[in-house]
Amino acid sequence: MNERHEPKFQVRARHTGSTITVYQAYRPEIGGPAARHGRFPAAWKRERMTWIKPSFLWMMYRCGWGSKEGQETVLAIEIDREGFLWALRNACLSHHVPALHGDQASWKRQLGQAPARVQWDPERNLHLDPLPHRSLQLGLAGEAAARYADEWIVGIEDVTPLATEIHGLVRAGQLESATGLLPEERPLDLDDEVLARLRA
Repeated sequence: MNERHEPKFQVRARHTGSTITVYQAYRPEIGGPAARHGRFPAAWKRERMTWIKPSFLWMMYRCGWGSKEGQETVLAIEIDREGFLWALRNACLSHHVPALHGDQASWKRQLGQAPARVQWDPERNLHLDPLPHRSLQLGLAGEAAARYADEWIVGIEDVTPLATEIHGLVRAGQLESATGLLPEERPLDLDDEVLARLRA
């Protein structure tokens, strides 16, 4: 991963012409059945906001390589590209930016109505240190969460073993080998208008 020249706000993901891969981490009772059946089990709460992350390393930072309680099972979830783009088009930034939203009340109104929200956090390297450019987090609620669970998911893979293997290589100082195992995340070609509304 080029750590020096990445644009600050850019969506990078593993993607094909029709799908995008995002990551989530769950306790085994949710993650195991989801990977086996390719859909979330009944215990998955669709009324709660769910956050999806296109960055594997940001997910590793968030879940501690699958070591944090309640995040032991790391899932790679392949979803419909059009669904992902729909969520971005209907998203609101998770914090107030006066130049984009006007006053705080206007932003809060937009946030309350939007079925998705966007947060930008520092991207991470193999040591999970922050990088200068940002990684997208996409929060799905209401209609977006229902569409995600019921319509967008193409496949779910348990990538906890991959996370464990890469983490072991990092701890052993074998960074080149670890880098070779990382999912290939390429910039997503997005409409400038979509990103303009979502740059922090």
